[in-house]
Amino acid sequence: MSDSLMAQAGGRPAGGPKQGKRGLLLGAYFDFIRIRFLTMLAYRVNYYSGILIYTLNIGVNYFTWKAIYGGDESLGGFTGAQMTTYVAVSWMARAFYFNNLDREISSDIRDGNIAIQFIRPYNYVLVKMMQGLGEGLFRFLMLMIPGMAIAMLLFPVQLPTELSAWAGFLTMLFFSFLINSQINVLTGLSAFFVENNEGVMRMKRVIVDLFSGLIVPISLFPGWLARVLEVLPFQAITYLPGSVFTGRVQGTGIWNVLGIQVFWFLLLLVPIIALNRAARKRLFVQGG
Repeated sequence: MSDSLMAQAGGRPAGGPKQGKRGLLLGAYFDFIRIRFLTMLAYRVNYYSGILIYTLNIGVNYFTWKAIYGGDESLGGFTGAQMTTYVAVSWMARAFYFNNLDREISSDIRDGNIAIQFIRPYNYVLVKMMQGLGEGLFRFLMLMIPGMAIAMLLFPVQLPTELSAWAGFLTMLFFSFLINSQINVLTGLSAFFVENNEGVMRMKRVIVDLFSGLIVPISLFPGWLARVLEVLPFQAITYLPGSVFTGRVQGTGIWNVLGIQVFWFLLLLVPIIALNRAARKRLFVQGG
């Protein structure tokens, strides 16, 4: 009897037991997204205050840059309108890609919960990424979109008119989340090799916010430093998506900067896999 007939007769599924297990495992990963989203929904009041905080950050930066511009029409390749839009969209994009995966992983390592996580039939790092995505989706719907709407009412934000700019930005926003989460995972896993990585996590947050272009666009950095940052992954988190949204990068250039993001996403997989394997071996030795 063929597999399809066996499946119709109530026998073993056509794909066999391995395919069935893969399907169940894949469904479990999506469940982690759903559960984290629902968990964040239970504490949604915190994100109403988050909208206020992000709006205040945009306001402070807006008036600061307005004072810096003075009577000048452009600065570092940004017009006044582009800078306002860049500041608003960069801070609201941060609301989506920001997460505390580094602290969650460090906490699991410190309290020993990581040992239980490693013996479960799923990839621990992938689970954390799925949980971060669930949080990101919540932040996108409950914080980024309403926050951007409020920013548009308060500040002269200019939205893109080209469909390619919207498509490029939203795609790049997803890769911003992936790259930022990868850096957080690497920072969290470092707790396996240092007694306390609190300082590492704080330094990482400052470096990401500064060198990603969130606080100051990379084009305004000194020439030598801007060239250094161009070969680091941080620009792929904030500066490149913001450049697409403001229209500083258009047409085929969008594909080029998206390619930079894809490159860094793939490249960062290498140290994550290596560090994860080293962490498992270290855990085994420590545990006997």
